[in-house]
Amino acid sequence: MKKVLCFFLAAAALRAQSQDLSTLESKRVHLPNGWSLTPAGKSLPLGDLPLNIAISSLRHFAAVTNNGQSTQTIQLIDVRTDQQLDEVVIRRSWGGLVFSADEKNLYASGGNDNWILQYAIRNNKLVPTDTFKLGAPYPQAEISPTGIALDDKKQLLYVVTKENNSLYVIDLASHKTVQQLPLGSEGYTCLLSPDNTALYLTLWGADKVMVFDTKKNIITDSIGVGDNPNDLCLSKNGRYLYVANANDNNVSIIDIKSRKVVETLNAALYPTRLSGSTSNGVSLSDDNKTLFIANADNNCLAVFDVSKPGHSVSKGYIPTGWYPTCVKVVDKKLYVSNGKGFSSFANPKGPNPIGKKQAVGIHEGDSTQPKTVQYIGGGLLTGTMSIIPIPTEQQLSVYSQAVYHNTPYKKEAETQAAGVAAGNPVPQKVGDPSPVKHVFYIIKENRTYDQVLSDVPGGNGDTSLLLFGEKITPNQHAIAKQFVLLDNFYVDGEVSADGHNWSMGAYATDYMEKNWPTSYGRRGLGAKSSTKLNKIYLWDQASSSGVSFKTYGEFATKKSASIPVLNGHFATNFEGFNLHIRDTVRYRNWEKDFDALVARNSLPQLMTVRFGNDHTEGMAAGRPSPFAHVADNDLAIGMFIEHLSKSPVWKESVVFILEDDAQNGPDHVDAHRSPAYIAGGFVKRNFVDHTMYTTSSMLRTIELILGMPPMTQYDAAAIPMWRCFNTQSDGTAFTSLPANVDLNETNPGGTKLAAMSKGLDFSKEDVIPDQVMNVITWKAVKGEHSIMPTPVRAAFVKPVKSNDDDDDDK
Repeated sequence: MKKVLCFFLAAAALRAQSQDLSTLESKRVHLPNGWSLTPAGKSLPLGDLPLNIAISSLRHFAAVTNNGQSTQTIQLIDVRTDQQLDEVVIRRSWGGLVFSADEKNLYASGGNDNWILQYAIRNNKLVPTDTFKLGAPYPQAEISPTGIALDDKKQLLYVVTKENNSLYVIDLASHKTVQQLPLGSEGYTCLLSPDNTALYLTLWGADKVMVFDTKKNIITDSIGVGDNPNDLCLSKNGRYLYVANANDNNVSIIDIKSRKVVETLNAALYPTRLSGSTSNGVSLSDDNKTLFIANADNNCLAVFDVSKPGHSVSKGYIPTGWYPTCVKVVDKKLYVSNGKGFSSFANPKGPNPIGKKQAVGIHEGDSTQPKTVQYIGGGLLTGTMSIIPIPTEQQLSVYSQAVYHNTPYKKEAETQAAGVAAGNPVPQKVGDPSPVKHVFYIIKENRTYDQVLSDVPGGNGDTSLLLFGEKITPNQHAIAKQFVLLDNFYVDGEVSADGHNWSMGAYATDYMEKNWPTSYGRRGLGAKSSTKLNKIYLWDQASSSGVSFKTYGEFATKKSASIPVLNGHFATNFEGFNLHIRDTVRYRNWEKDFDALVARNSLPQLMTVRFGNDHTEGMAAGRPSPFAHVADNDLAIGMFIEHLSKSPVWKESVVFILEDDAQNGPDHVDAHRSPAYIAGGFVKRNFVDHTMYTTSSMLRTIELILGMPPMTQYDAAAIPMWRCFNTQSDGTAFTSLPANVDLNETNPGGTKLAAMSKGLDFSKEDVIPDQVMNVITWKAVKGEHSIMPTPVRAAFVKPVKSNDDDDDDK
């Protein structure tokens, strides 16, 4: 009888658990990168890219610093009621944030203004009272304070910086810098020991924790940790230091007495060497027994029992919002800042995909939906604060299941792609042969699907947003019609800064993601050091897999390469981003090199090519018009495909083409949706594929064809584009179409749009604010008095079937 009762009790518990999981997952939000969210707990709206949360010592207040491209703010929150008390705008800021011990003051990093701001807390309001200057503001000086720590007794402020890579010690009474020490690499944060005798600092780019003796005023120790160390937390007795290592998906536990790492916790959902969890926040429970780790790219918290350092045990995972950047524990509650919020919400005043194709995850009356919608790089991805009661073991079990269900990455995907039909030219297993021997990968610049292809029949387009339709881009339209139309393709990056890293590496480091908003918001240099680089790129993978490769303008100029693996593998006759050189000229240089390589029978298996003139120069007087730039880019693409299709390698070649990002305009489905193209001997003809693909999908397909393993969790998890391929090769050549636009057409002077474009810097991609470029481009095409719709962010549309209903799709 007792066994029967236990059985029924266990069954009832399982049913309750299942119901809880079902309730949680009924609100699942699909993201445009193929991952999903089921955020636990309740939430508060935050600003653009919240990076850090500070908790006051008496636990009355929490403060959040929002450091995105658009308006930067600091929010003050009542921890007892979980209500916002105040919000102040800060001109330039970054992640540094600390309360005074008496809770009367808050100190915040002033970013590239190169100062620390002091706010008095009066009547639950933040009142600016003082500034502590490290140097002249940007651009006179490059300093950029990041993490800060406060010694209340000595009235000393410790500041680490990420541009001149230093530790500053500031006397609050005199406002003077009493000491400045070089660190040798970007500082992320710093933390005082409980007795204030030691300061611990993470060096973002040096994979080290430094120990500064506050009595001797010298660096006494350097402790090696993982790749891109960032956040820190200490046990209450100061014995153990926990260090989050973003690129290694783990946390180092340092024994302070021995100054050694005694344990490394793998925070990823599966044991893997692949980047993609991005551990970037750590916090301990009040009893020091449980560690919570914010995994930005897995959209979750990892939970560990650390009661016995050296013998820690994983307890499970908690689902959060999109890109959690920080976690703090207050009593029995977890506070999590979600850098990108809960979804890619639609613009309620603009085109809305609901009714055309149902968007999943948009809920009427959701208070987290932004009231104003701005440019994709700033304001559209509004942050949120998740407030989660520390779960019981049973609740943690439910949460862990939800996290795994949200995550398309599986360990087995590193060696075998799921769902690929047998016999397809895209192999299912890494290393299996493919009849496709040569891959050509072309990277373009900054367009949405609706801007270019919304007029193609059979696709999900809104022609009211069309800017560069078939008349301007006849070749891209011909490729989409004659080969495969992809109308559900999404870029993984937000802007070119991270977009090229995503396009070539299926990832962007935490350094890149947290720093590009600085330059895009015109607040400083942004991500400028080698720390922005991924561990590996497609060429690294080719090199280690014995695949021959060469790049034309991508991560290289005529004179030099941006990363070591490309040395000796870049074209010296092909320039990178330079809007004063036509893409058709670039094409001719590629053609000459291609023909010579074919003649010598030494054509590389992988060629990466950059054609970026569809970026345009707005309406800058005397420069090519947007139509001329885009038409030149289109013609170069057409001639490239034609020449390749008439070469002896066509039948065993494939060309993949994408935009590195989609920031330059509106789209009625999602601001990440972008045109992508595929052509080649084995590529299907006259086919429409509605399958949801991403930048990482394209990379995964390239890797499988060339026998290379995935680079990160993102390309490992991505759906390969195998549905676009036939089992037999078609040798029919492609014929390029002439431009319908005068490629010599230039912008007139003396117009309002010329005035708007005057002085804008087009020497590099995205130096100028793209909000401005979007307006200029729209009005150049639609007329100066037209009203430009804002780019729309909708929650991701569920994948639907392609128009091919044969057995291969099942």
